[in-house]
Amino acid sequence: MASQEEHWVAGARRGDRDAFRRLVEAHARGLFSLCVRITHDAALAEDAVQEALFNAYRHLGDFDGRSAFRTWLHRIAVNAALEQVRKRKGRESVASDVEDDADGEDFLLAHAEGGPGPDQHARGGEIRRHIEDHLGRMTLLERTAFVLRHAEGQSLEDISSALSINISACKQAIFRAVRKLRVALQPLR
Repeated sequence: MASQEEHWVAGARRGDRDAFRRLVEAHARGLFSLCVRITHDAALAEDAVQEALFNAYRHLGDFDGRSAFRTWLHRIAVNAALEQVRKRKGRESVASDVEDDADGEDFLLAHAEGGPGPDQHARGGEIRRHIEDHLGRMTLLERTAFVLRHAEGQSLEDISSALSINISACKQAIFRAVRKLRVALQPLR
């Protein structure tokens, strides 16, 4: 049985604007969250989401269903967010030196604790601000790979494809990001 989203995609491909609007409503918040994590700027994230949705609409005929619609749409959004950052900062290189081949553990899950009390909520806010600050200091590649892996839960294959890098380089970017955050969070332990 086809899902509601599959019906919306099929309708949107036939030119049904209401079906596309439903897809936008279903995914816009998640796309914005993803883009703001990559760009570290709400205005750039909004621009990236608009560009991604426009490109998705224009290229719905290219969606072949081999991946989930969400995955396809997120790949477009990642590219739009990266382009917004490049436009703002000029040409920040997404290429990097390859280091130790390690994916690292799931960093966010490893640092999560049990049910939070009020003091843990306050501490969590401090840690979250610290993480956001240090994510902003990473290279664009490290930040994007980390967000896609640990915040979005995407596979290495999907991240590699979205960033147009091989899996080894993808693992290295994630590893470097995790290592940098571990060092940054050490004083908070």
